[in-house]
Amino acid sequence: MHLVIVESPTKAKTITRFLGKQYRILASMGHIRDLPKSKIGVDIEHGFEPQYVIPPDHKKTVKEITDAAKKADDVYFATDEDREGEAISWHLANVLGVQPEAARRITFHEITKEAIEHALKQPRPLDMNLINAQQARRVLDRLVGYKLSPFLWRHVRRGLSAGRVQSVAVRLIVEREREITEFKPEEYWTIEGLFAAKNGGELEAKLNSMDGKAVDKMDIKDKDAADKIAEECRKAEWIVGGIEQKRKEKTPPPPFTTSTLQQEANNRLGFSAKQTMTLAQKLYEGMELGTEGSIGLITYMRTDSVNLAQKFIDEANQFILKEFGKDYVLPEARKYKTKSKGAQEAHEAIRPTDPSRTPEMIAAFVDKQMLRLYTLIWQRAVATQMPPAILNATRVDLEGGRFGFRATGQQVVEPGYLKLYPDQDADKTLPELTEKEKIQAKNIDGKQHFTEPPARYSDATLVKALEEDGIGRPSTYASTISTIIDRGYVERDDKKRLKPLDIAFDVVDLLIKRFPDIVDLEFTARMESSLDHVAEGVIQWQPLLEAFYGPFNMRLTQQEEELEKESEAAAEGQVCEKCGKPMAIKRGRFGKFLACTGYPECKNTKPLEGDKKPPVSEPTDQICPTCSAPMVKKVGKFGPFLACSRYPDCKTIVNIEIPVKDQNGQPIQCPKCKQGTILERKSKKGKMFYSCNRYPECDQAFWDRPTGEPCPECGYATLTVKGKNIVCPNKEHCKYKRALDSE
Repeated sequence: MHLVIVESPTKAKTITRFLGKQYRILASMGHIRDLPKSKIGVDIEHGFEPQYVIPPDHKKTVKEITDAAKKADDVYFATDEDREGEAISWHLANVLGVQPEAARRITFHEITKEAIEHALKQPRPLDMNLINAQQARRVLDRLVGYKLSPFLWRHVRRGLSAGRVQSVAVRLIVEREREITEFKPEEYWTIEGLFAAKNGGELEAKLNSMDGKAVDKMDIKDKDAADKIAEECRKAEWIVGGIEQKRKEKTPPPPFTTSTLQQEANNRLGFSAKQTMTLAQKLYEGMELGTEGSIGLITYMRTDSVNLAQKFIDEANQFILKEFGKDYVLPEARKYKTKSKGAQEAHEAIRPTDPSRTPEMIAAFVDKQMLRLYTLIWQRAVATQMPPAILNATRVDLEGGRFGFRATGQQVVEPGYLKLYPDQDADKTLPELTEKEKIQAKNIDGKQHFTEPPARYSDATLVKALEEDGIGRPSTYASTISTIIDRGYVERDDKKRLKPLDIAFDVVDLLIKRFPDIVDLEFTARMESSLDHVAEGVIQWQPLLEAFYGPFNMRLTQQEEELEKESEAAAEGQVCEKCGKPMAIKRGRFGKFLACTGYPECKNTKPLEGDKKPPVSEPTDQICPTCSAPMVKKVGKFGPFLACSRYPDCKTIVNIEIPVKDQNGQPIQCPKCKQGTILERKSKKGKMFYSCNRYPECDQAFWDRPTGEPCPECGYATLTVKGKNIVCPNKEHCKYKRALDSE
């Protein structure tokens, strides 16, 4: 009997279909060993040696695998083909007493019969370079988290966490929010017209020039100027001054990598990065397709590569020929070059395992969201082997006295790949026109606008920014975004974009001042590059950690001492009015305060004067009902409200409520009445709690923030974030609990 070990039961089930009875497939359920949760678990004094343990919930799995290995003729380690998968295999080999050079390691990019059988014929030893790169990352993140998080507890608030990648992500989000907050909207106007051609067609055009000079965006500042220009334009006689047409080719985008899949699924489908990766994992591991059984539908979803296997290209060409005809088959395969910074483990792009398996063929066997993601992956991969689209771009200039208007349009002449992978930009067809043709202005008016600040990060734009700066790995972005939301640094706004909470500003400011390297983009990118060098065998991982940890630990000690001195200096001269002892600055859940040094005998405390930061205004997409300027969100004595951005010229205000949202940015339904939604509120003493918006009809309330994720054990409608764990609030009937993600 041959034993094959994979990570998940779904993957094991799919592989079982392809192998005979002489093979037994078992799942390790992810990592069977990890660093302990209760302590740092790294021997800093002896080469940063990790102290791995088998978690209690994995001991049963380890025993099953160990017993099976004793009866097996040989053991194949078939975990995923990236660093994480290599490390899982190494932990398994260690538990089974198999030396890395003697291990039978197999990898495959897709879970198909052909790929599995091919892999079994070519086992290799474990790759210690990949394993050491994973160990280095795990230890590095543990050192940062376990050393820096307590620092934040002492000087900001208990329960906070810091991470090598998560803290940089939070910094990006905070800095973008400050750009938005500091932005001052400026009013400007455009002149827009609707024109009728002699053949009955209509076209929309905008004022483009006056007196032979181009009209810039901010040239028309107010309504009076706009009305004057519009009135003069309405009196003019109009002709077609010029028509320019250009043919251009539009080639299909490359097949998906991990990063681009997360971005496009967010842009086109509205999926969060976490949702995308969860669905992609299921498509990769295998889905039940009726009589076909369990089949892996896409290739491995953690990749930096845009390469496509020749076998797939040949099969895609056969499918294209059959479905679209020979005009849609390329004379030579189109290939793409990987451009992402720090690309590694570049095996193949994300693609369907069989291009002839159309979305329609699997629709009856998968849920709606999974089908949408598969369709996106299938269309994108097959479209890469189709001809470019031929577009006809048209520009029409209209002349009327001293004014010029311009209209643009675009038509698809030959759809090419767009026949399979439609562009989001629809055609804009202009009517048939000839130069010098008279054209009638049906309506010309001024339109008011305000300049807009940069948008908050979405999952897509944050993933793009992190990848462009070389921060972290694309495979970790989903968990990073999930972590900063779960830990209360960030929430999703009404547009599912990432909005920092107040605590994020405090933590980022403290880290920038005290530990600039930790949240420095270039430093973090260089560290990521160094980890890649470990994977390549260029450098050793222990010296890398030593070079980081020595200065980091020294700075940590220095900053603790400096903050202590600053606190003492700030409290100097402050005396407890109850017992006469000196007061000292402390930090609590709501910031700094003065406390008597005679504690616990004297428990006197009082606010620290001047410590409270002035409230900031937060932009919104709401329009002032009085003057049409953008509204901003402010926080007053009784909570948040909307105010006109033109205050004090306009003093309009509107009360608002803050709904608690799930990972996808959707309001969380009340689990009790099933009608209301959960709102964020403050008690009379200023403590945050979460309750149903139908109060007093419904009295559902939580002290801990709900996530909107149902309990996997008892089915209760929402889990809650309690400290460093996610727990089920249905305590009488369920004890479900899990730790927050580590990165």
